[in-house]
Amino acid sequence: MNTPRLWWLDDLRRMVVMLAIVWALAWGVLALMVPLMLGSPDDADRQQLLMYIGGFGSATVLLAYAAYRLGLIYRLRRLRYILLFTTALTILLFFANVFSTARLMFISEHDYGVTVILLIFAAGTALGFGGFIANALTERISQVAEGARKLSQGDLTVQVPVKGNDELAELATTFNSMVSRLAAADSERRALEQTRRDLIAWVSHDLRTPLSALRLLMSALNDDVVEDAATRQRYARTALREIDNLSQLINDLFELAQMDAGRIELLKEATPLSDLLSDTLSSLMPVAAEAGVQLSGEVQPGIGLVKLDPQKIGRVLTNLISNSVRHTPAGGMVKVEARRSANGIEILVRDNGEGIPAADLPHIFDRFYRGEPARMRDKDGQRGAGLGLAIVRGLVEAHGGQIKVESQPGQGSTFSIVVPGT
Repeated sequence: MNTPRLWWLDDLRRMVVMLAIVWALAWGVLALMVPLMLGSPDDADRQQLLMYIGGFGSATVLLAYAAYRLGLIYRLRRLRYILLFTTALTILLFFANVFSTARLMFISEHDYGVTVILLIFAAGTALGFGGFIANALTERISQVAEGARKLSQGDLTVQVPVKGNDELAELATTFNSMVSRLAAADSERRALEQTRRDLIAWVSHDLRTPLSALRLLMSALNDDVVEDAATRQRYARTALREIDNLSQLINDLFELAQMDAGRIELLKEATPLSDLLSDTLSSLMPVAAEAGVQLSGEVQPGIGLVKLDPQKIGRVLTNLISNSVRHTPAGGMVKVEARRSANGIEILVRDNGEGIPAADLPHIFDRFYRGEPARMRDKDGQRGAGLGLAIVRGLVEAHGGQIKVESQPGQGSTFSIVVPGT
């Protein structure tokens, strides 16, 4: 069990160490300097000088300790006064030392008077110099204090000037860095708050649309508004399509929530990339054929097994290829290529479709972002919620990879995925 240490015991130990240092310094000065400057004084003078400087040094240490324990410095309300008080106390101790030494050395009255005059002049000069230094220090501290006051009032643009290379300069630099981080965190918080509000609005809209359509369709079927079998079947197919839209939206939202929580579970395994591309293209061939779009794939020789989650990367490829087919007119083509790159394995999905407007490119992977063409209902009745590419980016980045897009309106688009090759 730890017991609290007594403060006076710690202070006593410090005092013993300090006094030992003072007497060791006095003995060292006596041993080294006296023979050089005073010749060879007798033992009595040597002992008297040792006792004097050691005693004076010890008294100085005890006086400083008393000032510390009594809190004399803390009673001054400004740092400038504290610095000047410290300077004045140092000068006072110096005066006492020199005056006492002069008396002890029995110098003449004339020399003693000259010494007093010189010391008074030196003291005034030292106080003036100390005042300038105190002003310089307190000015820099006041700038940091003023910056902190503005920061407490919500000003996240405040910066304090950095002068010099000392601890105060380091304090100013740290303060500015802290303000910059706070500003970045505040900006991120505002962006997240705006995203949260947009998310609620977008989800409300995208949920309401299929639910409204379903309610109308089911009401029509329930009330026997439609009598012929063909129309009833068409209504039923439309209702199923709206249910698919709703189910897909809910699944996408759930997957995004897992990504935000860092709960994407990747079941990586050594996967033949050529087989993964072939299976994905085969599953999308009927959709491409119905749209009149040609699908093709090519894997660079030498690319064998790649460690990845085949289900997740398969979904990435399915999403990208489906988007390309959806935005490529009849007679166009979509080509998938896999090749080695400096950073791993690169998979390219190219098309010669309508392309992506330049204004949409920076936001194409943002959640719920839909350019004007994507807001329209697709030919198969499916609606994009603007989550597909956001999920694609999340799945690629979960593999430690990157995704980017290049596009020119009217000339097609190229999506590039780079994943580690091992």
